[in-house]
Amino acid sequence: MKLMSLPGRTALSYLTITGSVAVLALALPVSVAGQPARGGDATAAPSAALSAQVALDRAGFSPGVIDGSQGPNTRLALQRFQKARGLTASGTMDEPTRQALPSEPALRPYTVTAEDLAGPFVDRIPNDMMEKTTLEVLAYTSAAEMLAERFHTSPRVLTRLNPKVKVKAGAVLQVPNVEPFLVPGTTEARKVNPPGAARVADVRVSKSAGALMVRGTDGTVLFSAPVTSGSEHDPLPLGTWKVTAVYLRPVFNYNPDLFWDGDASHSKAKLPAGPNNPVGVVWIDLDKEHYGLHGTPSPERIGVAQSHGCVRLTNWDAMRVAALVGTGTPVLFEP
Repeated sequence: MKLMSLPGRTALSYLTITGSVAVLALALPVSVAGQPARGGDATAAPSAALSAQVALDRAGFSPGVIDGSQGPNTRLALQRFQKARGLTASGTMDEPTRQALPSEPALRPYTVTAEDLAGPFVDRIPNDMMEKTTLEVLAYTSAAEMLAERFHTSPRVLTRLNPKVKVKAGAVLQVPNVEPFLVPGTTEARKVNPPGAARVADVRVSKSAGALMVRGTDGTVLFSAPVTSGSEHDPLPLGTWKVTAVYLRPVFNYNPDLFWDGDASHSKAKLPAGPNNPVGVVWIDLDKEHYGLHGTPSPERIGVAQSHGCVRLTNWDAMRVAALVGTGTPVLFEP
């Protein structure tokens, strides 16, 4: 599999995923239960941009990381939503767009549990690939990082929304009102179609737009998200491919010899699974050898950093795609 290269990180190489083959019924992440009706203390009000991002995420047009910014990923999500709804695709919020978007509150309360604080966590994720192999799991570095990713945002934004609230058991945080993302608990592979895959016509990845779209058999857009794909050295392989399998929490082998910017001092080695794994928590394998759609340990780099030819999404968006596609689903890589 051909994987991503992130600025400031040691380049990746071809990887071979391992793991037990199991029949796995993937579904969109379930809601986190047991949340109180009251809100947190000393929380900040959401900005108009953050409210728009939450509404777009809920509508299935992901802006990537919910950061309160009116950046290119948000404009892209707005354009794609507007086009799908027959509105003027300006990429800016107007009244018809506001009326068409979900109207639920942008934030909701979440009570931190003891389980949230139990980890496992690691002190730091090393940049060096050989150092990564010494860890048992490429886990989150803190409960704040885990909770931020669960609600499609960043630790910085979570702190901004809750400036005087410490992340401890019983604390009530204000979080983006999105479908929570939960990390798969085990390394597994799925080679059968999940419920709902029959209504997917194809997945289209536009290199120029930096976006992925899952289309339904009725022509509707089932899901859209920003992506990073290809580079000058490893361009996206244009053409039509097919999904062969979905791997959760992939464990794989690192080979530094097979990338143009590989570190000659490195040797082949296994990289452990986890949300800070170089391909995140899911790999959607294609019949184009070494290529796939996958997650990332650096969600804020989506749409910014280049890749080694594959298609990189946030972990939560990659899991959404994995919940929709099945074996044989066509994947079109377009200019």
